[in-house]
Amino acid sequence: MPDQTSQAMDIGENNSLLLVDDDRPFLNRLSRAMETRGFAVETAESIAEGLAKVRANTPAYAVVDMRLNDGNGLDVIELIRNKKPESKIIVLTGYGNIATAVNAVKLGAVDYLAKPADADDIYSALMRESGEKAPPPENPMSADRVRWEHIQRVYELCDRNVSETARRLSMHRRTLQRILAKRAPR
Repeated sequence: MPDQTSQAMDIGENNSLLLVDDDRPFLNRLSRAMETRGFAVETAESIAEGLAKVRANTPAYAVVDMRLNDGNGLDVIELIRNKKPESKIIVLTGYGNIATAVNAVKLGAVDYLAKPADADDIYSALMRESGEKAPPPENPMSADRVRWEHIQRVYELCDRNVSETARRLSMHRRTLQRILAKRAPR
């Protein structure tokens, strides 16, 4: 693994990084870790604060949590992409589902990482060349998780309408409601 001095050189001239997350301890740890890797870090603990920082100075890099107390991280991603299309954006979430990942990528995110992601994973994702594929996961999703993800995707595509989702999945509405009320399988 290269030392941090050579890592910092990979970043380039514009080393601005915006971290948007409402988990303050995680935000502080990640901020310190990214500063040691050569980034000039700005942090935001809400969508409103993140949007204000993007308007003031659009970053070259961003790591945005998908769900924050005041809204959806996709709003921050969209504004960054509109102001600086070449920015590299990583989406973090504790609530992984395929539909949200697809939305994030369509809006311009270069990667989608599930929490808890460590600084090395985030740094690797930010530094990956466009078109370069991420390594396969060490723990791939179980069949139950894939099924749950598919149900979540259809549910999102139906604008969170339970009846329509149940109809499209050929599933009883109450069965679908029980599935949606449970946590995601591992």
